[in-house]
Amino acid sequence: MKRGKILILVSACLLGINCKYDGSNNLAPKIIERFEEEGIVPVCPEQLGGLATPRNPAEILNGTGKDVLDGKARVYSNSGKDVTASFLRGAIETTKIAKKLRIHYAILKSNSPSCASKRIYDGTFSSSLVEGNGVTVALLKCEGVRVYSEKNYVDILTK
Repeated sequence: MKRGKILILVSACLLGINCKYDGSNNLAPKIIERFEEEGIVPVCPEQLGGLATPRNPAEILNGTGKDVLDGKARVYSNSGKDVTASFLRGAIETTKIAKKLRIHYAILKSNSPSCASKRIYDGTFSSSLVEGNGVTVALLKCEGVRVYSEKNYVDILTK
């Protein structure tokens, strides 16, 4: 029996869209090649949350994306601006897209305060990583979406 087409939510920066905080992208051509026949839905939670591109880099301070959802941690830019509301809004809008389109899989950018699915920067802007998910990933996982990164997506449709 042939499997139907599956939509995959993908970080827009991984598709070559210049939405990364510094105005560049993280093009991952192998993701496009692997999933273009399935159906790719590009998202940038930070832009969906109202943040401009380019923008100051941001990190979660004193916690993870789940802690931000629970009101126990905040997201700050490297200039000290609290951007938590934008990150929450972006997570909500991205999750609305996933629910509306019945998306069950996502490939999102590693280490991002929005999109990370294993490790995030620790909030000190020192390039130190800690275990944890970004804000958008934490919310997507609450809705049952399986989230991968550009580093571990190869088995996405084999499980």
